[in-house]
Amino acid sequence: MKTALSVIAAAMLALVSFGDHADAQSATKPELKVGFVPGPYIDGFKKGVEPELKKKGYTVKYYEFSTGLEANTAVFKNDIDANVMQHTVFLDSYNQRQKTDLTGIITVPTPPMGLYSTKHKTSDAVKAGATVVVPNDPVNLQRALWILRDLGWIEIKDNNPVDVTELDVIKNPKSIKIVPLENAQAPRALGDADFAAVQGNFAIYSGLKLTEAFALEKMTKPYTNVVAVRRGNAEAPWAQDIVAAYQSDTFKTAIRNDKFYAGFTLPEYFN
Repeated sequence: MKTALSVIAAAMLALVSFGDHADAQSATKPELKVGFVPGPYIDGFKKGVEPELKKKGYTVKYYEFSTGLEANTAVFKNDIDANVMQHTVFLDSYNQRQKTDLTGIITVPTPPMGLYSTKHKTSDAVKAGATVVVPNDPVNLQRALWILRDLGWIEIKDNNPVDVTELDVIKNPKSIKIVPLENAQAPRALGDADFAAVQGNFAIYSGLKLTEAFALEKMTKPYTNVVAVRRGNAEAPWAQDIVAAYQSDTFKTAIRNDKFYAGFTLPEYFN
């Protein structure tokens, strides 16, 4: 009788153990699908994040999109697991417009927006009527106007980032001509404009150096880029493994030892 009971008990334990093992397996993903748009984030991921994920048994498949809207749609539709390409203000705006539920799980090293010029080296050289190219989307337009404000060139009123326009400039003593242009085109406009406010990723990949900008924005956390996932996946083991990989010494060393990242705004976990 004891033998029979022992067999039953062993069988029940085996079932429990199998169930636990099955849950553990289903909590991970053998392949992580991560999306990017043109910019510096995919290289950093490959150098410092992917090696940590591989140690935990993941393989990473990379997807590149032309626009942030495409990258976010892919996450929302579960075509990919995460993307790395946007700041929180843009992400919140996207969620509001599209009725989606994406969220950032960790901030990443981010190049700040800068004001560049091939014609002027000092503020004293800025003439009345100078042309300044700025991003044509409201959120990044506001960042550009803040740079001009901090230089003392204009004054602007407070506004919701998604509603900002050139009409928010309330004082413009130098009669600066503000010219909205699509983000990716801004570096090319430097041959014609006096200045161009260029997002960091577009500046880097057009050969502009952050350390040589006429002025850099005073970047705050909402404008530091994040890894975005669906909100329901934020606490999933694979998502937290991505977080841990970014916080690893492997990633931090890869960034600190590469001069390419000079001028980037680094997250708090680098301290």
